[in-house]
Amino acid sequence: MIRPVAVATGALLLLAACGGSSAESDVEAGAGASGAYPLTVENCGAEVTFTAEPQRAILLKSASVGYLAELGVLGNVTARAGQYPEAYYDDETNAALAKIPLLTDKLDTSGHLQISKEVVISQEPDLVLGEVDNLDRASLEAVGIPQLEEPGLCGEGLEDPGFDDVFSQMEFYGKVFNRSEAADAAVGSLKERLAAVEAKASGDGRTAAVLYPTVGGGVTYAYGNRSMAEPQLEAAGFKNVFGDVDERVFEITQEKLIGLNPDVLILLYSDGDPAAVEASIADLPGAEKLTAVKNGDVMPQLFNFTEPPGPLAIDGLEAIEERFGR
Repeated sequence: MIRPVAVATGALLLLAACGGSSAESDVEAGAGASGAYPLTVENCGAEVTFTAEPQRAILLKSASVGYLAELGVLGNVTARAGQYPEAYYDDETNAALAKIPLLTDKLDTSGHLQISKEVVISQEPDLVLGEVDNLDRASLEAVGIPQLEEPGLCGEGLEDPGFDDVFSQMEFYGKVFNRSEAADAAVGSLKERLAAVEAKASGDGRTAAVLYPTVGGGVTYAYGNRSMAEPQLEAAGFKNVFGDVDERVFEITQEKLIGLNPDVLILLYSDGDPAAVEASIADLPGAEKLTAVKNGDVMPQLFNFTEPPGPLAIDGLEAIEERFGR
């Protein structure tokens, strides 16, 4: 189970991609409603076929952990790589992850995982979850290993992401791992939690921005209407000041941010000290003019609590409502 987080504190994944884009990672009709095999699914514009339930999956990103934990199939994961902040998960999930051997957590300066194809293949996986720069679908297919990526990280991402994408992806994994009943129960619970937040949403139409600042100075990224930030802010009652930008993530200048002057700032980060993340915005020239900075309405939040669409996005929504609710 994923823990509802009261205080929010993956790799960067800002520009992560795989070929094509798909809003639902559709399951082909011929597979059968029970999740029986063989099963053919569509993911990132490619067809992927499973002849049996995956038993030796490898995680290359943290984004799918929320789904696997809800379905009770983390025991089907035999290795992992990357970073898995404990703040994302409850004790049970963290204990399950701790039992999975870590191949590497090394990232490059842009936050991308560094792992060789040989290391992954040596684990003899029957599924790789997540794509990294030097280990794409084509290179794995060449040696008979299927790969799945989160739809929000495929190509240009989703055209109109929302919480329905979380629900459909839970059902998708339920079919891949033959856990459709568990998936249905998990979707029901997630829908109840979403409805509870929407019923008391207290953003009151205030403006907000979701940013990914570079700690220590550098580029600041913002999230537009093709990111999960848009429906998350909307559900909390806020208006995304970058909601008119038809992109998932893009660079912004400090002048642009100051000109838009959002009431609330949510700062995404992958790891490290949340205070340093907050300081990276407060230290920008002219930041003292920002209403959010002046009022202390700045909230650092770990990346997967917003991006990509997943169960953790509902945890993140609950944290936003608790932090800024009136």
